[in-house]
Amino acid sequence: MREVAKFSECFVCGDENSCGLKARFYVQEDGSVTTEYRVEERFVGYAEVLHGGILASLLDEVMIKAVLKDGILAVTAAMEVKFKRPIYVDQIIKLSGRVKECKGRVYKTEGIARVNGEIAGTASGTYVQARGELADTLARSLK
Repeated sequence: MREVAKFSECFVCGDENSCGLKARFYVQEDGSVTTEYRVEERFVGYAEVLHGGILASLLDEVMIKAVLKDGILAVTAAMEVKFKRPIYVDQIIKLSGRVKECKGRVYKTEGIARVNGEIAGTASGTYVQARGELADTLARSLK
């Protein structure tokens, strides 16, 4: 499995962000991107329950990594998250993301988060390929 490029200071995937999740994202044979994350107590919203914003961040990242895996530098334009069930401290979330459609510079994606095989959350996203100065900035960020 090939690991998708990352920005070392990214909150979700950065290995040098001391406050971050440090998730690693991998390309699968079917073209999807996956990661696993064990819920840490420091990211709860209620006692022992993962904060929804953290799940949204993981879903956003797995979807944009599905675009980035092909070398496309993009930014999030919109996303919708649906929370299906609570996720608790020490549970392992298995996330997958894929590109559903591409029209010009616009990529439509979907993401799924599962815990113990059951869907805990889903997301759809719209990502726009960066150009010009923004694309240059994104390119310098990745390793």
